[in-house]
Amino acid sequence: MAAGATARHSAASGLRHVQPAAGRRPQQRDAIFVSLAVVHAAALIIVPSIPLIAIAMWWNANTIAHNFIHRPFFRSRAGNVAFGLYLSVLLGIPQSLWRDRHLAHHAGVRPRLRRTWELAAQLAGVACLWAALAWMAPAFFIWTYAPGYAAGLLLCGLHGFYEHHHGTTSHYGRLYNLLFFNDGYHVEHHARPGVHWSRLPEYRDVSAQESRWPACLRWLDAWSLVALERLALRSPVLQRILIDVHARALQSLLARVDGPPESIAIVGGGLFPRTAFALKVLCPAARITIIDGNAAHLDIARRMLADGRIEFRQEWFDAAASDRFDLVIIPLSFVGDREAIYRRPPAAAVIVHDWLWRRRGASRVVSVPLLKRVNLVRP
Repeated sequence: MAAGATARHSAASGLRHVQPAAGRRPQQRDAIFVSLAVVHAAALIIVPSIPLIAIAMWWNANTIAHNFIHRPFFRSRAGNVAFGLYLSVLLGIPQSLWRDRHLAHHAGVRPRLRRTWELAAQLAGVACLWAALAWMAPAFFIWTYAPGYAAGLLLCGLHGFYEHHHGTTSHYGRLYNLLFFNDGYHVEHHARPGVHWSRLPEYRDVSAQESRWPACLRWLDAWSLVALERLALRSPVLQRILIDVHARALQSLLARVDGPPESIAIVGGGLFPRTAFALKVLCPAARITIIDGNAAHLDIARRMLADGRIEFRQEWFDAAASDRFDLVIIPLSFVGDREAIYRRPPAAAVIVHDWLWRRRGASRVVSVPLLKRVNLVRP
């Protein structure tokens, strides 16, 4: 009995925050959601396409519809019912059904179907739209709307899955949280589901599980950089291409450094030491140290480089102790606080491998297909 009571209490706690308060006025910041829902419909009417249908459904579900579930936008129940019906038809998803499912997710209980007149109206609205499209524009309905709708559901499912894969996870990227109204603060949202979206950054949890990718792109974490390095080891042609593109980018940035560096630290890079290969040629007089915490990777680097002038250290990089190097190279797979490296460069010159869209300081693209660039930062 105690367990059942706990479950009921948990469910009630998860649902309580969504009830519209009496006399609540629409918040000014939420008014934009109503306007954007109208823009969504206008875009579908003016330029309908499979990508637009899919992306708009996914974006709306994780911004407008999601925030409407937790904090209804209107003072009156009639206004909220009408907007819920509108969203149901717009997205092709009955909002009452999704609301119950989503709140059960927050409460940690299994969702149950509630047969209400509101759900019946939403189902009827969706059915009427689909019937009208199938009757008046069957080709559009079959070859454009239906594939776009299916793709939108897939994107929504992928998004929801990766928000909680290996535990609830947040993403603090500025662009994503601007475009998705702080949806990236997912750990914080679960801790305080009734907090307005605009205030979630105030409750940032420093201990939260964090991903460098927003949920929609978190599947890229499955592209293990180690696995890609191992793939390169199997192909001399691929190795040559990777060394060449990195060498060109590094050479461009080294031209901006005051004098040739005498000592260089390469963090990581033991598995396939392409940076070391490039710098041996670009800086032939420099002392190069490869710092890698993986002994097996260092053994591979020793065999590949076969150069007694290069020092190999099996240890984790300590930024506080790196001032003895003239140049430090930080890899894309860096385990640590990359932003701290940018804020407080640990050497007179630091070259940071980063994603293509993260330009800092003097920067050069390594490869567009690799989505990679290098940034030169200094104290």
